[in-house]
Amino acid sequence: MKDRKLLNIELGRISAAEYKELPPSGLVVVLDNIRSAHNVGSAFRTADSFGIDKVFLCGISAVPPSAEIHKSALGAEDSVPWEHVGDTLEAVRRLQADGYTVVAVEQTVHSEKLGAFRREPGRKYALIFGNEVSGVRQDVVDASDLSLEIPQYGTKHSLNVSVSVGVVLWEMVR
Repeated sequence: MKDRKLLNIELGRISAAEYKELPPSGLVVVLDNIRSAHNVGSAFRTADSFGIDKVFLCGISAVPPSAEIHKSALGAEDSVPWEHVGDTLEAVRRLQADGYTVVAVEQTVHSEKLGAFRREPGRKYALIFGNEVSGVRQDVVDASDLSLEIPQYGTKHSLNVSVSVGVVLWEMVR
C-alpha cells in the first residue's frame, strides 16, 4: 500500500484568530531565562501544536517580534498569547494566586518521573522550563508545587529545552 503525505490545505488547521477562541487547555508554559530566541520560537510552535493557553517569557527570554523567534515559531508567536514577566518568581506567585499548580521541569531530589505523573482533570498547570545551561533557578524550584523529571537513559544529563517542551506537553495532553 502506498501512502501519500497530506498537503497543508488538507490538514484543516485553524487560523490564529480561531486559536484564540479555543476552550482553555488548563496549561501554560513558563520559560525561565531562555537564552536562545530559536528555543523560544520552538516553544511557541510546540505550544501552538498542543493548544496551550499562554506562554510566559521570563527574565532574559527573547520576546516577539523577533526574526529568530519567527524562524522557529513559523507564526505561532501570533497565535499563542504571551506575556513577558521580568522575574520568573513573580510569574510563579501570580500563577499560584490564579489557581495553577506550578511544575518545575527539572531533576531534583524529589522529582516525579514524567511517565508516572497523572494530570488531575480540571486542574490548571503552569510548566516551567529552565535556562539551557543552568536549568530552572533553585528559588523557582523551591517555590514550585512539584518537580517533574524526564527520564533519560544515555550519557547526557539533559535535553535541549525545546525538546523538553515537546516531550512534556505531549505527555500532559495525551
